[in-house]
Amino acid sequence: MSDNQKQSTATQPNPKRWFAMGIVSLAVSIIIMDATIVNVILPVLIKDLSLSVSEAEWSNSIYALVFAALLITVGRMGDLFGRRRLLLVGIVIFVAASVLAATSGTGTMLLTARLLQGVGGAMILPSTLSTVNAMFTGRERGIAFAIWGSTIGGMAAVGPLVGGWLATDFSWHWAFLINVPIGIIIIVGTILWVPETRDAHAQRGVDIAGIALSVLGLSAIVFGLIEGQSYGWWQTDAAPAIGNWSWPFDLSPVPVAFALGVVSLIAFVLVENAKARGGRPVLLDLGLLRIRSLRYGSIAALIVALGEFGMLFALPLYVQSVLGFTALNTGVLVLALAIGTFLISGGTAQLGRRLGGRGVVRLGLFLEVVAVAGLALSISATANAWVLAAWLFLYGVGVGLATAQLTNVIMVDVPVAQSGQASGLQSTVRQLGSALGIAILGTVLVSTLAATTAANLNDIKGVDAATQEQLVSVVKQSAGAAIPELSSMPGSSAAVQTAAESAMVTASRVTTLSAAGVLLLGLLATVGLPAAPVRREEAPESDAVTGKSRSASK
Repeated sequence: MSDNQKQSTATQPNPKRWFAMGIVSLAVSIIIMDATIVNVILPVLIKDLSLSVSEAEWSNSIYALVFAALLITVGRMGDLFGRRRLLLVGIVIFVAASVLAATSGTGTMLLTARLLQGVGGAMILPSTLSTVNAMFTGRERGIAFAIWGSTIGGMAAVGPLVGGWLATDFSWHWAFLINVPIGIIIIVGTILWVPETRDAHAQRGVDIAGIALSVLGLSAIVFGLIEGQSYGWWQTDAAPAIGNWSWPFDLSPVPVAFALGVVSLIAFVLVENAKARGGRPVLLDLGLLRIRSLRYGSIAALIVALGEFGMLFALPLYVQSVLGFTALNTGVLVLALAIGTFLISGGTAQLGRRLGGRGVVRLGLFLEVVAVAGLALSISATANAWVLAAWLFLYGVGVGLATAQLTNVIMVDVPVAQSGQASGLQSTVRQLGSALGIAILGTVLVSTLAATTAANLNDIKGVDAATQEQLVSVVKQSAGAAIPELSSMPGSSAAVQTAAESAMVTASRVTTLSAAGVLLLGLLATVGLPAAPVRREEAPESDAVTGKSRSASK
C-alpha cells in the first residue's frame, strides 16, 4: 500500500462501515444466542440424551468457560495477524461445531461440540469489538458500541425463543443447525464489507505460561463449582473415574480443584507482572486495570453476567417442570426480555447525554434488581404467565440500559492500540461471569431442589426410605426435568409429583432471589465508575489499519 493510500485510509471513514456493522452484529448474535439457546431446550436434551445434572450444567458452562479462557489469547492473535481473518476462522469453527452438536447422540459428544463452539465464539467476539473500535470514531463510535452491547443483551433473550420454536415445531437438532445458513451469510458479508484491522505496534510473541495458567485456573474453579454436588464438597461422595482409574482419596477432588485454581490465578498475576517489567510479551497487560472505567466496569460486568445467566438457567426448568410450558412457550415467555431490551435501546444515547454513562448503567442495574426480585416473589405452582412476562420485560429494559452503556464505559478511556486486549478482558469477565453464574446458581437450584424434595416426601405416608432416595435422585439428576413424569414411576403417586413440584417452586424462588442479590452487588460495584467519562481525543489515536497516528497523517 502506498503512502497516499495509507493516508486516505487513515483520514477517511470506511464507506462500508455500517454494512460491516450489520455483519459484525450478526456474528455477535449467533454466539450470544448459543450461550442461552440450550437453556430452553435443556429439559428436552436431558430426556433425549439421558444427561446427568452435571452434564446438563456443563452443556452451558463448558461453552462459557472455554469462551472466557481463550478470549484474551485469541484477541491478541487478532491484534497481531488481523481481526477479520480471526473472525472468518472463528465462524468456520463455530459452524462446524454446531453441526457436530446437532448430530450428537450422547452427552459426551454434545459437550465436545459445545467446547468447540466456545473456541469459535472466543475468536469471534473480541475480533468484532476491536473491529468496531477501529472502524468508528467520535459520536459514531458511541452509537456503534450501543448497537454492539444491545445485541448482546437482546440476543441473550432471543436465543430461548428460537430454541423453543425449533425444538417444538421441528427438533432440538435445528437449534444448532440454524447456525449453518447464518454462518454462510456472515462469511460472505465479512469478505465483502469488513475491513482488515490489526495493531501494528503489538509486541510479537506468545505468552505460553500466561495462557496455561489462566486456562488452568479458570477451569479448575468452574469444575469445582459444578462437580461439588456430584463428588462431594469436602469428603468424597462419589469417586470420579477415567477408564480403570478412580479417585483414591477420602478428600474430594473438589477442594483440590479450588486450591489449584486459586494458586494458578495467583501465579498468573505474578508471571504477567514479571514479564511486563522485563519487556517480554504478556497475555494480559495488567496495567490496563489502572484505567478506572475499565477496572470497575469489568467487575460490574462479571457480576451482572453471573446473575443474568444463572437466572436464565433456572427459569426454563421451572416453567417447564411446574407450569407445564413447552419449549416454545418458554421461548415466547423469555421473548418479553428481548422486547424490553430492543425497545429501550433506541433511547440509551439520549439518556446517556442526560445522565452520563454511569447514570444509565446504574439505572439499568437498579431495574434489573427490582425485576428479578419481583420475578422471584411471583414464582409459584400457579404463577400467571403475564405477570412473569411483565417482570422479564422490565428486566429486559434494565439489560438494554446497562449492557450497552457498560460496554461504552468500559472501553471509553482505552487507547485504540490496546483495544484488542481491553475488549478481550471485558469479554472474558462477561463469559467468566456466565460460567460462574450457571455453576453457582445451578448448584443452588439443584441442592435446594434435592433437600426440599426429600423434606416434602417425608410428609407423605407410604413412601419408604429406598423409594424416597430413588425419587430424590431422579429429581436431582434431571434438575427437575423429570418432575412431569414422576407420578408414573414405580412407588410414586400424584402426591409425590405435587411434593416435587412444590420443591421446584422453592428452589426456583431461592435461586432467582440469589440472582437478584448478585445483581445488587453489581449495582454497588458501579460506585467506582467515573462520574463522567472523558471522551477520547481522536487526533493522537493510532490508526488500527496503518498503525500511524491520525494527527500525523493528516
